[in-house]
Amino acid sequence: MSMMSFDAYMNQMKQMVQPMRDELVNANFKELTTPEEVDHWFNEEIKSGTALLVINSVCGCAAGIARPAIIHSIQTGDQAPQHLATVFAGQDKEATAQARTYIEGYPPSSPSAALFKDGKLVYFVPREAIEGYDAETVVAHLKKAYEKYFQ
Repeated sequence: MSMMSFDAYMNQMKQMVQPMRDELVNANFKELTTPEEVDHWFNEEIKSGTALLVINSVCGCAAGIARPAIIHSIQTGDQAPQHLATVFAGQDKEATAQARTYIEGYPPSSPSAALFKDGKLVYFVPREAIEGYDAETVVAHLKKAYEKYFQ
């Protein structure tokens, strides 16, 4: 593949995933695209309060289940997280790898969602708890976690 065609491919991929990024950004998620942004979010922005980090993905379960369920859960939940951020697996690889260092004890999973309270991981929703379920089930799962951990 020539450099010109590689650049064209990367540009096409960027255009293809932009709506998938925008879906969360338009729901007030802060997009973290570099390891430095990830570290700043974890070390400065979520020291206190509640936070939700979404590891976004291009897969069908992200589009049809995860993103709609996560957005609905924060818009309708009584205990919705105060801080919202997202990294994009497979696109912003270094940022995603850095974010995963804050999710200790769990293997890499995308899409997924991690809940933090006062900067500490309190709950993790892996792909296995998303894929194969309907959006309403995932919304209920998230709301139950918010109520339990974000009181």
